[in-house]
Amino acid sequence: MTKKEKLQKLKDSMQRDMALPLRKGATQLVFGEGDPETEIMFIGEGPGYWEDQKGSPFVGNAGAFLNQLLITAGLTREKVFITNVVHHRPPQNRDPEPSEIAAYQPYLNEMIDIIDPKIIVTLGRFSMGKFLPNAKITSVHGKKFDVNWKGKNLVAVPMYHPAAGLRSVDVKQQTLDDFKKLPGILEETRNKDNNKKEEVKQMTLV
Repeated sequence: MTKKEKLQKLKDSMQRDMALPLRKGATQLVFGEGDPETEIMFIGEGPGYWEDQKGSPFVGNAGAFLNQLLITAGLTREKVFITNVVHHRPPQNRDPEPSEIAAYQPYLNEMIDIIDPKIIVTLGRFSMGKFLPNAKITSVHGKKFDVNWKGKNLVAVPMYHPAAGLRSVDVKQQTLDDFKKLPGILEETRNKDNNKKEEVKQMTLV
């Protein structure tokens, strides 16, 4: 089964899951979209009004800014994968509660396992908390962190949520600067992976 097929199967499971806590007040599931073969995955917080209407993540004003940020990093939406920590819109766009994040977590975890990205960029504090639970976004944004994901090495890069950049000129500039670092972080991660593969190859030849 291809990654695309696995993601569709996962989406179908979520559509059928009547226990998901936010589905009652939402218009539809906002699963996630992009390239399943990508090296970079973006995880935001939850769908807003326009995402709930269209069934796609980051399609409102924050989404327009995210598109601009991706261009800054030499990326496009079609070449990355974008999702959230909860996949139905919280009422009145409120913050997702810990119990709600926990309910969607198995699905998000499986999404990460299927895509198997080299880098996860967290957008906002709720997704950052999944990988860096004790971090403060003001001091860690734009930095790379090596995290252990189910025994595998993964690079997490916490970023401000694009919506925060729309509310503050300073945060907007910091976020633009942070996204400019992504190509270098990806290159560094690729080189590290290649060196590890080369070491394993050398060891097997000995």
